Amino acid sequence: MMRRTSLFLFGVAAGALVAVAAVQPRVLAPFFLGTAAEAASSDTYKQLNLFGDVFERVRSDYVEKPDDAKLIEAAINGMLQSLDPHSSYMDAKNHRDMQVQTRGEFGGLGIEVIMEDGLVKVVTPMEDTPASKAGILSGDLIAKLDNDQVQGLTLNEAVDKMRGPVNTPITLTILRKGVEKPLEIKLVRDTIKIQTVRSRIESDDIAYIRLNSFTNEQTYEGLKKAIDDLTAKIGPDKIKGYILDLRNNPGGLLDQAVAVSDAFLERGEIVSTRGRNAEETQRFNARGGDLTKGRPVIVMVNGGSASASEIVAGALQDHKRATVLGSRTFGKASVQTIIPLGQQGALRLTTARYYTPSGRSIQAKGIEPDIVLVQDLPDEMKQKLGASLDTTRGEASLKGHLKNGDDEQTGSPSYVPPDPKDDTQLKLAVELMKGTVKNAAFPASPNKASQAN
Repeated sequence: MMRRTSLFLFGVAAGALVAVAAVQPRVLAPFFLGTAAEAASSDTYKQLNLFGDVFERVRSDYVEKPDDAKLIEAAINGMLQSLDPHSSYMDAKNHRDMQVQTRGEFGGLGIEVIMEDGLVKVVTPMEDTPASKAGILSGDLIAKLDNDQVQGLTLNEAVDKMRGPVNTPITLTILRKGVEKPLEIKLVRDTIKIQTVRSRIESDDIAYIRLNSFTNEQTYEGLKKAIDDLTAKIGPDKIKGYILDLRNNPGGLLDQAVAVSDAFLERGEIVSTRGRNAEETQRFNARGGDLTKGRPVIVMVNGGSASASEIVAGALQDHKRATVLGSRTFGKASVQTIIPLGQQGALRLTTARYYTPSGRSIQAKGIEPDIVLVQDLPDEMKQKLGASLDTTRGEASLKGHLKNGDDEQTGSPSYVPPDPKDDTQLKLAVELMKGTVKNAAFPASPNKASQAN
């Protein structure tokens, strides 16, 4: 059975039926029960018989005829939710959606959308996609999809309708501000690549790279391309350093977290994972080849930086390869394995904890930055939203989380300004890189620490 090891902040919503045989009472093998293990097994089968009795009684006596599939699904979800916040069941559709997200590409139009007043609103068209080529604009409202009203659909249902096989057509009816009549725009679906990496030049000689998530198998390739492109534009002799922005990055795939960490390290351990049994321990090491040639690195984090983000920040911090700036991270240090269940979807099960190179577990504690700087909400937003919305609860606040001693930490600010001009964390990172401000936590010369680990 093929498995995929992944790290996610929250589970995917549950869906339809799992094989009934998985929960129906089973006949005991023909042997005599004598040992303690056999007695425990007998007790387990008695509990399964109890479940079968309750299931049949609900089916026959509940005031209204229940849906058998939903009953079993609820039972499975209840079992998994009793373990920890990150174990969950995915029905076939949710499993397919996760695989699409993991591959990082799908047949579609290339627009980021939200739901607003019952209509689908375009947040932004992605560059060089059918949507941008057809003239779709930010702020456009999609009223119809192939003459079917969007009103009444959920956002997921609307997105499903817009996705489809490459080279198939779809007509969008657009309501645009300042245009009296609805616009009918015909598009042809193409292969859309999910962008998890965004980059730009800051202050002429600093490379800024933001990773939105690690859920995409192409995250490392996107990072490598960003490093190469920015280094070439600035000039390898002129570039002062790299700012890696992991704020509000909820995590994703373990192999991508390892690869991204490896991009900045010459040698040494990146992360280790430890399961229930000692033989399940795995260690992931850098293969050599620092893509940034030892230039200074600042990693920005906040309360929304979780899981795979924390692996990267923890590895670079432990090796003293980067200065971590911001507020304490989320504190999710567990590994989920995706276990396919044939046509019935998949199981996301917590199978291990992970540890940073120094052997510390940041589970329910998070990573404390080298330089603590909280990005405050603007006064008008505090009045509108409430200051409490600026704080992420953290892993330690989640019911049923894996415990990690008496010094667990909860809550850390997670606001990221949409306008870089208002971003005090980014401003400090730039000033530190340029040397216009001094801080003992940030080295004055290019960081070569990775060479010695």
